Amino acid sequence: MKIINTSPYPLPRYETPGSAGMDLRAHLNEPVVLAPLERALVPTGLFIELQEGYEAQIRPRSGIALKRGLTMLNSPGTIDSDYRGEIKCIVVNLSNETQTIEPGERIAQMVIARYEQVVWEEVSELNDTERGAGGFGSTRLR
Repeated sequence: MKIINTSPYPLPRYETPGSAGMDLRAHLNEPVVLAPLERALVPTGLFIELQEGYEAQIRPRSGIALKRGLTMLNSPGTIDSDYRGEIKCIVVNLSNETQTIEPGERIAQMVIARYEQVVWEEVSELNDTERGAGGFGSTRLR
């Protein structure tokens, strides 16, 4: 996959052989301070060209979510294969304390995934299943 890196930080990489995601770093000129419940659009300095049939999913990092209450809104965010702009992360502070994002800090992870596009077939009824139209939590009621 093609990538342009306008930041001074290394390219995203898999940290272990079993890693599904690659860490993304904040490409900032100065720290960003987030009050509780405040959000910010944090640039990464990365631009990618995905092959058709692939997407990049932007997800929270579990460590800073647990330790600091920082997570990603619109998660997982989707970078489509035809998008050519900079990857930016919508970070929100869900903690009760002010949090600071430092330049170069690992703020999110990116997972590259295949996808399929569907063609809808409009019908008047659907095949029945045991669950039927049961809503959230309905599989636990049986």
